[in-house]
Amino acid sequence: MFNKGVVRMVSGKVAEVAFETGGTRVGELYMAGEAVLYAYRLRDKNRVRCIVLSGQEGLTRGMPVVYANKKLSIPSGEGVLGRVINLHGKPVDGLGELVHIKEVEVVRDAPDIDEIVVSREVWETGIKAVDFFAPLVKGGRMGLFGGAGVGKTILLTEIMHNVFMQSKNGRAVFAGVGERTREGRELFEVLREKKVLKNTSLVYGSMGEDPAVRWLTAIGAVAIAEDMRDSGHNTLFFIDNMFRYAQAGSELSQMSENMMSEDGYQPNLNEDMALLHERLVSTKSGFISAIEAIYVPADDLTDQAVLAVYPYLNSVLTLSREVYQEGRFPAIDILSSSASSTNLEILGEKHYKTLIEAQQILSKAKELSRMVALVGESELSSENKDVYHRAELIKAYMTQPFSSVEDQTGIKGVYVTREQTVTDVEAILKGKYDTKTPRELSMIGTCGSR
Repeated sequence: MFNKGVVRMVSGKVAEVAFETGGTRVGELYMAGEAVLYAYRLRDKNRVRCIVLSGQEGLTRGMPVVYANKKLSIPSGEGVLGRVINLHGKPVDGLGELVHIKEVEVVRDAPDIDEIVVSREVWETGIKAVDFFAPLVKGGRMGLFGGAGVGKTILLTEIMHNVFMQSKNGRAVFAGVGERTREGRELFEVLREKKVLKNTSLVYGSMGEDPAVRWLTAIGAVAIAEDMRDSGHNTLFFIDNMFRYAQAGSELSQMSENMMSEDGYQPNLNEDMALLHERLVSTKSGFISAIEAIYVPADDLTDQAVLAVYPYLNSVLTLSREVYQEGRFPAIDILSSSASSTNLEILGEKHYKTLIEAQQILSKAKELSRMVALVGESELSSENKDVYHRAELIKAYMTQPFSSVEDQTGIKGVYVTREQTVTDVEAILKGKYDTKTPRELSMIGTCGSR
C-alpha cells in the first residue's frame, strides 16, 4: 500500500512525501533511491514529513518512495552497557564492535495508564541541598535549570554517581544531546574511574550533528531506558541537555517551512516534550527515574522551551549565577528549588517541619538582606540578627565537595545522608551553631565533621 509515494518537497534534512493511500505511522522508514527517510510528522492521512537519515545527496523532488518494511531501531540490552553509541547504533568509544545486542524500536507508544505505577519513596542522592530542599522520588523526574557555566553537568554527574552507587540491580542511560564532544569524553572517563560505567549506556548526538540526529538521539535513549525497565531493572535516565532537544526540534520545524510561534520555537513544542516525557514512566516491571539538565538561555526562566519542561517534573533545582558568583557550590538557589514530594507523608514529620522552618528563615533573611546591605548586620534587632545569621549558616552548610571533581579541586567528595542533613539543619535552626561563622560550615560534609 506504500509503493506509490512521491517526494514532493526537499528542504535540508526534511522531505515531504505524498501517498495515494494512508496508513503511515510515525517511526516508519522509507527508501527513496539510496536515501533513508524517517516519518516524524503526519501532515494529513496521505502526506508525511520525513527526516532524511542518509543519502540526502541524491534526493530530489518527484522520486518514488517505497516502504522499507521496518521502523527506526537502536541497539539495547547487555551489549550496550559500558559503551558509547550514536543514533545509528555505531560505537564511538573506540572499544570495537558491539556484541550480544538486540534492537528496540525508537518510537513506541507510552504505557497504558493502568500499567503505570507511582512510588512515594525518596531516592537519596547524598547531596545536601538536593535531598533537603527538592528530594528526588523513585520513579520521578528532576530538572536542573541553569544558564551557561553554573555547574549543571557537574551536578548531574554527581547525582548519577551517588544514586547509581546505591542501586544493586540498577541500570543507567545517558543521552548527550547537543553538547560538546569534550564533555562527553570527560563523563565517560569519570564513570569509568568511579566503576559505574559497566552498568551504563551512553548515547551521544553532539552539537556538531545535524538537528535530525540530535532530536532523535534523545528519543533513542528513551527507547533503551524503556527496554531496561521492561527487563526488570530500575533505570536511571539522564539527559544533557533537554533545551538542545527542543532546539533541534525547532530547527527541524523551520526546515519543514512551518510557521514558527511568536517566540521563535516550533508550534508543536509541547507535543515534542510530551513525546519524550510520557514514555519516561514507571511500570510494574521496573522504575525509570529521570534527571534532566536544562540550559536556560540568557538566564531567562520564562523562555518557552524552558517552560515547556516544567509540567513534567516532580523536582526542580534552579542553579543561580548570583549564587555561583558568591562562591557557593553547588550553585543551587535553594529558595527557588522545590519538589512535589515536599509533604508530610513522603518526607516524614521531622524533615517536613525542619524544611518549612528553614524556608521561613531563608525568606525572612532575604528581606533583611537589603537592610544589611545599607546599614550592616549590627543594626538589626537581636531576633533578626539570629534569623539572618542562621540563614547564612544554612546556605553555607548546603555547599559540598563533589566526588566527580576531586581531581580538579583536590578536595575529597563527601556523601551525606538525608537523615543527617535534616538533623544538622535542625541543630542550626535551634542555635546550636550560632558561635560558628558561615565560613566554618562551608564545603564540609556534616556539622560534626568540622
